[in-house]
Amino acid sequence: MTDWIAAALLVTGGGFCLVAGLGVLRFTDTYQRMHASTKAGTLGLCLVCLAAMLEAETWGNVVEAGFVFLFMIATAPVGAHLIGRAAFRARAPEAPGTGHDPGSEAFRARKPAENRPRAVARSGHRVDRGGRQAPNSGT
Repeated sequence: MTDWIAAALLVTGGGFCLVAGLGVLRFTDTYQRMHASTKAGTLGLCLVCLAAMLEAETWGNVVEAGFVFLFMIATAPVGAHLIGRAAFRARAPEAPGTGHDPGSEAFRARKPAENRPRAVARSGHRVDRGGRQAPNSGT
């Protein structure tokens, strides 16, 4: 019975990986390609890892497939976020009809150092990068 479950997981995971690959080839802009590769690719690989866990002969093989599963789940969203952020800042071409939030251009224009949160002094007041107390913004 576990052979059939593992086979179903393997075929389904392979299908998701195939869809991810087709999405990368078919979609037009960076954001769509990134979405296809990270969402469908991650799910496909995780299903393949689950199939490998079911068919593993030793606990070492189960742990190895588990580490691959965890590594993919932990790193794919971070990588996709960084790729998307870099593409947005570099003004990568977008598909026609792509909308933007009202503050997106201000975010795009800021330098990376300006995006870091400001430090808070022990007194609870905000301080600027030079250690001077900054005006209270109400937050």
